[in-house]
Amino acid sequence: MEKVNAPKQFKKPKTNVISLERGKIPPQAIDLEEIVLGAMMIDKKGVDEVIDLLHPDAFYKEAHQHIFEALHALFHDGQPTDLKMVSYQLQKQGKLAAAGGDYYLIQLTQKVSSSAHIEFHARIILQKYIQRSLIKISSEIIEEAYDETTDVFDLLDQAESKLYEVTQGNIKKSSEKAQDLVVQAKKKIEEISNREGLSGIPTGFEKLDALTSGWQPSDLIIVAARPGMGKTALTLSMARNIAVGQNIPVAFFSLEMSSVQLITRLISSETGLSSEKLRTGKLETHEWEQLNVKVKGLEKAPLFIDDTPSLSIFDLRAKARRLASQHGIRMIVIDYLQLMTAGSTTKAGNREQEISTISRNLKALAKELDVPVIALSQLSRAVETRGGSKRPLLSDLRESGAIEQDADIVSFIYRPEYYKIEEWDDEEGTPTQGQAEFIVAKHRNGGLENIRLKFIGELGKFDNLESFDFPQELHSKMNDDDSDQIDPSHLPPASEAFGTPISSSGNDDDDFPF
Repeated sequence: MEKVNAPKQFKKPKTNVISLERGKIPPQAIDLEEIVLGAMMIDKKGVDEVIDLLHPDAFYKEAHQHIFEALHALFHDGQPTDLKMVSYQLQKQGKLAAAGGDYYLIQLTQKVSSSAHIEFHARIILQKYIQRSLIKISSEIIEEAYDETTDVFDLLDQAESKLYEVTQGNIKKSSEKAQDLVVQAKKKIEEISNREGLSGIPTGFEKLDALTSGWQPSDLIIVAARPGMGKTALTLSMARNIAVGQNIPVAFFSLEMSSVQLITRLISSETGLSSEKLRTGKLETHEWEQLNVKVKGLEKAPLFIDDTPSLSIFDLRAKARRLASQHGIRMIVIDYLQLMTAGSTTKAGNREQEISTISRNLKALAKELDVPVIALSQLSRAVETRGGSKRPLLSDLRESGAIEQDADIVSFIYRPEYYKIEEWDDEEGTPTQGQAEFIVAKHRNGGLENIRLKFIGELGKFDNLESFDFPQELHSKMNDDDSDQIDPSHLPPASEAFGTPISSSGNDDDDFPF
């Protein structure tokens, strides 16, 4: 019987990608690795200088990785790091043979006589490791770029995240002398004096700026409130004051609302046209003109809005670094913290631990970019069940006490009108209509205060309580071509129009919306 040959199975040919490592020796400095490890075993001073600079993976030779792990373990336990103890530690870990045995350890100590210049040598070792890491990352990116199923934007984010991890894990800042720091501080004080006493970014809210001297670089600011209190409205008002009023670049990451919804809110705030009119598009001729004129400043404002949903902390850091390098952003707003994720690569445990990871990384981002980071946060339902004025407390922060710990400023938004409380709990019994309270409950570098602001619900806008704005119902009267003047009899009482006495400072004309 004739033997039937089985049909040949054709394998899909692999993509012809030339590895960057093929035919080349990876960057390395084995001779310096030997010198550094030998110096660490003969001089404790050498250990103190480089133990926080290097890590096991920084060494190219596997035996050297085991030896450094032993040295690190001894240092961590407060034990001597001499030749005998390193040998004992490697034996205890079962890695003495892999490290070359006692004979190799003795050879390392004989290669050096002191720990002089050990930090310089260690930094060269670290540079070689970074080069190897970049080669590896580049090869992975090339392989993934040939895969047609990979989304190009995911590929970009992954590339940025990997490069960022290399930077974070290996580029460490050394300590500075007091003399240099004093010079920097004096220079900063001179700059502050030229900016009328504000060392940070002015928010546009006078009493808040007086308390904080503006939002300070490297600070993490938490703005927390119950739903419906106006967290987004307040931060949008701040972003508008900073980007439009002072031409300072601001990044706004919105995980809840779309970018078009946010810009529509800003248009409403800027033009004085209600959100309802903008949603329906039913505008009069003069209102269209008003819209076109008033949005010109907003169009030119350096405000960057990102509405990526379920943004991870690693993606946020990559995007923020890109905006900082390309556009020089000086403030970051995140709306809101509980909608973020820690990322799939991080084993954060339960939700509380995940929020802790996010808050720590936000503080690290603020320090790295040297900009204030404002993160909005939800409060627990304990506020609703509590009696009395229902003012929020630090204990009401939702899901994690780490938020309170990591933040430089923790603040709350409180509107009694939301709970149908008609009078403030002060001696005068001031009406609460159209007013809100910005509560600074924690301030690492300053005092605490409850600051009252004006809230204009139909415009989704916060403003200084003393500032003067015409009521919305008068807009049509002021833009009526058939009337040059407004009949005083048509004006409502000031208490009804504003909920507070009108300021007589003499500068009210500057705040007219037209």
